[in-house]
Amino acid sequence: MPLIAALIGYITKRVAIEMMFKPLEFVGIKPFLGWQGVIPANARRMATTAVDLLTSHLVDPKEIFGRLDPDRMVKELEGPLLRAVEDVTREVMEQHQPRLWEMLPARAQRMLLDQVRAQAPKVVARLLREVSHNIDDVLDVNDMLISAMVRDKALTCRLIKEVAQPELRFIARSGIWFGFVIGLVQFVVWALTKEPLVMPLFGFCTGLVTDWLALKMIFYPREPKRFLFFSWQGMFQKRRQQVAADYGGLIADEVLTVRNVMEAVLTGPKADRLFAMIQREVQRTIDQQASIAKPIVALAVGGRQYQELKKAAAAKAIEHLPETVRHAESYATEALDVRNTVVTKMRDLTPIEFEGILRPAFRQDEWKLIAVGAIIGGLVGELQVLLLLH
Repeated sequence: MPLIAALIGYITKRVAIEMMFKPLEFVGIKPFLGWQGVIPANARRMATTAVDLLTSHLVDPKEIFGRLDPDRMVKELEGPLLRAVEDVTREVMEQHQPRLWEMLPARAQRMLLDQVRAQAPKVVARLLREVSHNIDDVLDVNDMLISAMVRDKALTCRLIKEVAQPELRFIARSGIWFGFVIGLVQFVVWALTKEPLVMPLFGFCTGLVTDWLALKMIFYPREPKRFLFFSWQGMFQKRRQQVAADYGGLIADEVLTVRNVMEAVLTGPKADRLFAMIQREVQRTIDQQASIAKPIVALAVGGRQYQELKKAAAAKAIEHLPETVRHAESYATEALDVRNTVVTKMRDLTPIEFEGILRPAFRQDEWKLIAVGAIIGGLVGELQVLLLLH
């Protein structure tokens, strides 16, 4: 009996853990006949809670993006930037002023291209300074992070599963010991009463109590407690240093990455503001060149065509932007230093704030996991009765 109770304890824990993460999508007949992992089913709530913690306590977008040096970024982008500028200039001229472009001698074409190339680094540096000083105007960090985690439910699961691996192992293994102890009591009660109800009742209690105890022992007590020669603390709180390192690494490598930031800037709810900045800078540069370069002055004669050319140049610049910026990804990742920022600030959190990293994954729906453990325990207990009586 103690051995079967230990097995019940272990199985109910394993089932509870798997039910937290799997399946990623609902399997069955909606709304009630079926199941979806607790975390995937609540991906938006989980993501919102995690992101609120991240942006309110760990990452300040202005501070993070203020670390980018516009001049260094331009230097990193120099080669691809100049190639992109030349491509944009040629494409726009050939599309909007083909006759004029063909009429220009090769030397004049080269002079025009060189003038635009010479201005490009200054324009990009100026634009980067404006973006870094007004990052909230072009990037909604909360929307970016929540969208990424809701879109990729596996990522949301991984953020919890990888950070809390030791705790999840503890939950499963604790079921063995808790179950064994309860099984000893079950053995005594059965020996004294021979009552068939003892088996399912103890099985139910084993699943219920062991699930509840294991979840509580992960988080409580928040601060170390001492009794005589013994001290104890919730596992998650005790592993603060390692949790911070693991969580910081996951956030830096899979969530707040340069690629995700670029995607959010270019396609997010505030993308129009960035495009407006780029359009303004490109058009201002063309106007400056028009007052210097005679070939461009000729374009000013046709006011409408000139405006169309400026818009086309801005649109082409935006089109080339993702590929161009990709070349500065390594420097930007190093400069933003998301990993060390998150790790350092996590270690300064209060115990309650720190608990908020993992606790939302359990709190609202932990009763479901405990209930499932209890039901499985009761069913196995009933199976015991059938085996004993036959």
